Amino acid sequence: MAEIVTITGLDDLKSRLGQEVGSSDWHLITQEQVNLFADATGDHQWIHVDPERAKEGPFGGPIAHGYLTLSLAPVLLASFLRVEGVTFGLNYGCNKVRFPSPVKVGAKIMVKAVVASYEEVSGGAQVALDLTFVAEGEVKPVCVAQVVYRYYV
Repeated sequence: MAEIVTITGLDDLKSRLGQEVGSSDWHLITQEQVNLFADATGDHQWIHVDPERAKEGPFGGPIAHGYLTLSLAPVLLASFLRVEGVTFGLNYGCNKVRFPSPVKVGAKIMVKAVVASYEEVSGGAQVALDLTFVAEGEVKPVCVAQVVYRYYV
């Protein structure tokens, strides 16, 4: 189980600038999850939802949508990172996202986070986290993204 990192307030968060703040447990990517994401987004491309055809495709089987991988950021972050001493936090967006390598259905992925920037805003702080998603046994990351959160006190 991932070690829980508790950040106690904005000053503590600011003090972690440039530091890795933790990593998640492994998360299994299933065909059912890929299919549900396809239904939610309307992206039913065969490389995602047709396992038989995908076997003959460039990846040897179905792959997860890149945006499915990215969409797991909040749940994976919540599995190891707690920010206390704030009234609430919200996802403010992304500065940069890349998908260097596919996530094959059946793979396990995890994410690690580094505090990339900290900026005071009215009522709180805006924080960017550099996220690196990796698949178990793979060398190349499957997603690298800078996500932005706002925390209000």
